[in-house]
Amino acid sequence: MKLGSPIALQDFLINISFVVILAIANTMGVTASAGIGVGEKATAFIMLLPIAFMQAMAAFVAQNVGAKQHNRARKSLFYGMGASLVFATVMAYISFFHGDALARIFTQNRGVVDATALYMKSYAFDVLMTAVFFCFVGYFNGYGKTQFVMIQGLIGALLFRIPLAFFLTSLPGANLFYLGMATPASSVVQIILCVSYYWMLRRKICI
Repeated sequence: MKLGSPIALQDFLINISFVVILAIANTMGVTASAGIGVGEKATAFIMLLPIAFMQAMAAFVAQNVGAKQHNRARKSLFYGMGASLVFATVMAYISFFHGDALARIFTQNRGVVDATALYMKSYAFDVLMTAVFFCFVGYFNGYGKTQFVMIQGLIGALLFRIPLAFFLTSLPGANLFYLGMATPASSVVQIILCVSYYWMLRRKICI
C-alpha cells in the first residue's frame, strides 16, 4: 500500500488531466475533437515503448538495489535512456513529419487527418521527453521512491499541463498544435524535477 498507492493516485490524476485536455479540444469544434481523439489512439501505441523501458528499469534497479549494487543501478539508468532515445527519435520523426499517415490508419476524413497531424507535431517533442522522463520514473520506482514520483507527476499534470493547455488555446489562432504543446512543456518541468531529485538521492546513498 505504501509503495503502490502513490503510483495509483498519480496515474488516476494524470489521466484526469488528459480528460481535461480532451474537454478543451471539444470546445474547439467537432473536427478538433475528432483529431485529438485519433491522435490519442496513435500516441497510446507509441507510448508502449517508453512504458516498457520504465517497467524494465524499475525491475532491474530494484534487483540491484536489493543486492547493494547501486553503481550498476545508476548505469542502467543511462543505458536505458540511451536505448529509449534511439526508438524515441524514430517515433518522433514519424509523428512530426508523417502524423497524417498515422491518422489515416483510423480515418480518411481530410479535416480530421489535418487536425491530427497538427497534434502529432506537438506530440513528437513529448516522445523525446518521455524517453528520458519515464526512465527516471522507473529508476525511482526501483528505489521505492514512489511518493516523489507521485509528487512530480501531480506538479506536471495539475500545475503545468492543464493551466498551459487553457492558456495556449486562448491565444489567437490556437489549434491542436498549441494544445498539444502543453504536454511536452510539462514533461520538461518533470525532467528538471527528476534530475534534481536524482542528484539528491545520489548524494544520500553516496554513489
